[in-house]
Amino acid sequence: MLQLRRSIVAGLLLFGLTALSAYAKPNFSGTWKLNSAKSEFGQFPGPSNMTQTAKHEDPSLKVATKMATDNGDMDFDSTYSTDGKETTNAFGPSSMKSVAKWEGDTLTIQTKGQFGDNEITIQDKWELSEDGKTLTMRRHFISSQGEMDQKYVMEKQ
Repeated sequence: MLQLRRSIVAGLLLFGLTALSAYAKPNFSGTWKLNSAKSEFGQFPGPSNMTQTAKHEDPSLKVATKMATDNGDMDFDSTYSTDGKETTNAFGPSSMKSVAKWEGDTLTIQTKGQFGDNEITIQDKWELSEDGKTLTMRRHFISSQGEMDQKYVMEKQ
């Protein structure tokens, strides 16, 4: 009887741990390199090179981005809180406010800021492939000049 009870308890614990791991959120930690051929940049030219290094310890997500564009090289760091708390990041001379939160296994980040006289909203959706090797970032821009969509496909290095 005692052996049966132990087996049942062990089985329940194993089932509980398996169920918890199924609900674990994706972890974006690592170095990611842009695959331009699989990405879509809309009406703007995409970067010729882009890497992101992410340190993700939920709810903290820190991202260092380096990119080369027709307008020169850019490096910037961003910090987000995936529990919905607002964060502020500097992008060049502008400060932008972001709110990041989970929608299932998708991380959504809404960022608002000002570039000159133009107010801009950026809505990002980050999705990690099942094998953890591909990060797809879908971006929707909204400004007084119109709306645009982009897709960045990043591969883990």
